[in-house]
Amino acid sequence: MDAVVLIPARLESTRFPRKVLADKTGQPLIQHVYEGAVRSGARRVVVATDSDEVAAAVTGFGGEAVITGCAHENGTSRLAEAAGVLGLGDDEIVVNVQGDEPEIEPEVVAASVEALTSDPGFSIGTVASPIHDESERMSASVVKVVVGKTGPGGVGRALYFSRSAIPFERDGSGLCARLKHVGIYAYRVGFLRKYATMEPTPLERAERLEQLRALEHGFGIGVAVREVASVGIDTAADYERFVARWLGRAQGS
Repeated sequence: MDAVVLIPARLESTRFPRKVLADKTGQPLIQHVYEGAVRSGARRVVVATDSDEVAAAVTGFGGEAVITGCAHENGTSRLAEAAGVLGLGDDEIVVNVQGDEPEIEPEVVAASVEALTSDPGFSIGTVASPIHDESERMSASVVKVVVGKTGPGGVGRALYFSRSAIPFERDGSGLCARLKHVGIYAYRVGFLRKYATMEPTPLERAERLEQLRALEHGFGIGVAVREVASVGIDTAADYERFVARWLGRAQGS
């Protein structure tokens, strides 16, 4: 896959401080994320962090890290700086894999690139997965997305992202797909740099969803619809569940 995976990794997250270095599996969380990204076949994987401690952990397990500034408001602007430090060209494709996705599936990384390259009108590629649990549909922690008609490869144009339970079906017809957003993004470096200069927008601020900045500025987002099983780590409880799953798999093998 001709893409560079960049993994933004802050040390001090709000809900679970130092989570990227949590190591109850015997490996820091960021190592699980890194190794999953490597399995995608990307030609290069780099962790972008504001912490010397995180960078040392990454190089300690043989990975590549780059230090970025501390003042970034989101992971996308951090990656724009990292792309500059790495000297990546405007036409190169980068994939933003979140630093708290230790079970990221290689196919999901590839699908985000497929979504980006499927239509020249798309500036971002991302992934959505069907919602099978009503509690997920109603949870504000789960981001939902409405996608236009899908074409070849199951890719459609994002119409809107929200923390609300969209789309609302007045008659309960069940005709509309209910999709949750998988937090992965593919961009060309030139757009990534452009995004970093855009003013934050009202919907972005209201929903606290950075991808809405691109939609409000008129840029297209391609969405590949896939069944995705991986679960991100937001809280200490999420991490404990991941550790239990990981240990179960390790013992089973």
